[in-house]
Amino acid sequence: MQRRGLIGALLCGPLAAEPLDAWLLSRQRSYAARLAWRPSASWRSQALSVARRLILQPGDDGRAIDTERLATEPRGDHVAHRLRLRMALGDSAEALWLLPARPGPHPAVLLLHDHGARFDIGAEKLVRPLASDAPAVQEAAGHWVARYFDGRFVGEALVRQGYAVLAVDALGWGSRSRPGFARDDQQALAAQLMQLGAHWAGVIASDDLRSLRWLRERSEVDARRIAVFGFSMGAFRAWQLAALDEGVEACIAAHWMAPRRDGLLRPGEHTLLGQSAFAMLHPGLAAELDHPDVAALVAPRPFLLMGSPQDRLFPWDAAQRAAAQLAQAWPQGGFRFESTRGGHQFGAEAQAAAWAWLRSLRER
Repeated sequence: MQRRGLIGALLCGPLAAEPLDAWLLSRQRSYAARLAWRPSASWRSQALSVARRLILQPGDDGRAIDTERLATEPRGDHVAHRLRLRMALGDSAEALWLLPARPGPHPAVLLLHDHGARFDIGAEKLVRPLASDAPAVQEAAGHWVARYFDGRFVGEALVRQGYAVLAVDALGWGSRSRPGFARDDQQALAAQLMQLGAHWAGVIASDDLRSLRWLRERSEVDARRIAVFGFSMGAFRAWQLAALDEGVEACIAAHWMAPRRDGLLRPGEHTLLGQSAFAMLHPGLAAELDHPDVAALVAPRPFLLMGSPQDRLFPWDAAQRAAAQLAQAWPQGGFRFESTRGGHQFGAEAQAAAWAWLRSLRER
């Protein structure tokens, strides 16, 4: 039997008669999350408990987060810092930390970077590197924002609007990667973590929770006014974190949302191809909660979800179905689904809409 029948062409063409493929399709057709969203307080408490248990591995132990300041760079209306933080597994991650030049405390945004199958940079995908950073890092960051953000660094736009901004390298990217780390190394990393009793997506989620706590503990930050933002895998991380931590004020997630069945389990979809899938796969979670069910835990806090009809990674009909499901969790409003142009990117037009939405929350 050809392997593609299992990982990307489920019941497609001549493979339709294969017993294992038929069994997988039958499982897909009968898929139903046990804790699918329902409008009750009992659902919320049970779903939140299950989500935290299955997603946060190892979780955040609550101990002080060791912080080392590596470099500082004044940039006129703001100051940029390169930091080193101690993360959930005890390893260190580098972070970029932007502060407005005027006195705080400031509202803040935690930026969660994408996957993109590019591992030599992490936080630099969203925050401009320091002038003292390696030329290769600056070149890679410039290439990335030109490709996905119309040449604009998201962090720079936000700090100039008065937000403190933090972006941290996820495990496998930037300071937490290694030279030559590539697509086929991801499965080895995921397998190593599973053998040690954790999982890759769980470590990333636990680190995100820890980064959020670091922000809350800063005297320069208004702890009641912290939003999260992410694009692509960063969007998955953003709504996931906002779901798990009820202290997140608002969430902006661009280009990562679909239900599993008839959405991300379609033949050829990236979530069936292994490797990068492990960064966003929590063992056991699908039996309990689908993606929109987890994201519904953000309610009733403000949530801006963006998707594009031209996005080849997230089928538009599936993204629309997920948005319709999510809207039910916000009967009084507060959820917004924005259609953007240009496919899988967060360009200037989408950025303007997102920042206007975020400003509107501050003006209430």
